[in-house]
Amino acid sequence: MPPTTARARARAELTAEITGLAREQLATVGAAGLSLRAVARELGMASSAVYRYFPSRDDLLTRLIIDGYDSLGEAAEGADDPAAPPMTRWLAVCRAVRHWARDHPHEYALLYGSPVPGYRAPRDTVPAAIRVGAVLGRVLGDAARAGLLPPATGRSTGAVSPDVTPLLGGEHPALDDAVRARALLAWSSVFGTISFELFGHFTGASADPDAFFDDAMRDLAGLVGLRDA
Repeated sequence: MPPTTARARARAELTAEITGLAREQLATVGAAGLSLRAVARELGMASSAVYRYFPSRDDLLTRLIIDGYDSLGEAAEGADDPAAPPMTRWLAVCRAVRHWARDHPHEYALLYGSPVPGYRAPRDTVPAAIRVGAVLGRVLGDAARAGLLPPATGRSTGAVSPDVTPLLGGEHPALDDAVRARALLAWSSVFGTISFELFGHFTGASADPDAFFDDAMRDLAGLVGLRDA
């Protein structure tokens, strides 16, 4: 809900200024160099005033991480068209994640790059962090319920926690432990492929990065049983 009082609106505006300047710091000094004092200087405020909004650097980092995951999740959700064939949906979501990463490289690095020394992300970040996985899982679950996945093997691997069953397509006879394990592998591999590209590990390795990415995403979709329509 948008703030309804003048005090709440002023607080929301200053919070947005603080987080905006912090995102600029990510581009210049990285997450490890993030400093509330430096943000306060940029705002022309006393450090003590900024601490009323974010009591510590870790609180500010947590806000940036949640905002980043939510922004990425919104991009993935916006790209998904439930009326499209499963493979089309999968590719559209993966492309949206890649485009977001390329448009927000420093925020992506905060989310999926090296851990920040001394920082431990709280559980508060989890709901935002799984939004992309939830979209990909919904594509898989919808395909299963539409009869567009091959029959499950019925094999139990014990490798995937039952806690992620709702995230990876839900309950359906076509979704067994083996399929969910492959879905978890595919989800992580989407980000692995994007990270390799964004952090320069694919430099010179592909003549056409866009075509390579699409081929890789189709292979991952095939891994979980999705096929071209």
